[in-house]
Amino acid sequence: MTTVTGELAFEDLTARARIRDAALRLIADHGVEAATIREITRAAGVSGGLVRHHFGSKDDLRAACDTYALDQLVKIKEQAILAGEVANVSFMAAAHPTLLLIFRYFARSMVDGSPSAAAMFDEMVDLTEAWVNEHNPGDFDDPRAYAAILVAMETGLLAMHEQLSRVLDADVFSPEGHLRMSRAKVDFYSHPLLSADTAAGARSTLDEMQSRLAAAAAQPPAADRKRRQ
Repeated sequence: MTTVTGELAFEDLTARARIRDAALRLIADHGVEAATIREITRAAGVSGGLVRHHFGSKDDLRAACDTYALDQLVKIKEQAILAGEVANVSFMAAAHPTLLLIFRYFARSMVDGSPSAAAMFDEMVDLTEAWVNEHNPGDFDDPRAYAAILVAMETGLLAMHEQLSRVLDADVFSPEGHLRMSRAKVDFYSHPLLSADTAAGARSTLDEMQSRLAAAAAQPPAADRKRRQ
């Protein structure tokens, strides 16, 4: 039995994969600190020694979860967008539980201020920038900044899930609440907030402001100008 991304069902996984999946679910449900090695081994049905054998430490196990979660998210998005499966209700319905788990995991793992959270954000930006350069070459003046803003917006939705859930009167990590949020995101991305003329005017203003900053930076300090006079 496999998932939409070709992964085996939990009962068919190797011990290493069962440990990783158990850790991912526990972090998604309770946070990084609360997901203890004892709880992870109990959920995976393995010994603590097996966890150390496969991953070495909890930090290494968390890194494996980060890599796996991001890989699964990229696979689903590529199938949805590049392969056109976003219009296939069977595919999206099958992928939905996996997406909800990944989003709950990121909501927990990316807000603890740790080096691991920073590394995950940086990797997301790198992958998004590579995607933009491959599939939308030349569309953006600053692909790196575009990728960083997009990742910050998307992860911000996860970090603010409690506030979103409150104002939408539905848990955005539940199937119903997430569908409502997803519909709003489709509207957001498919309807530009700025007209072409407004965007052109804004870019022109930003260019002029950048030029003024550069010109000011090239000027010697006021004290030096005074001495020269």
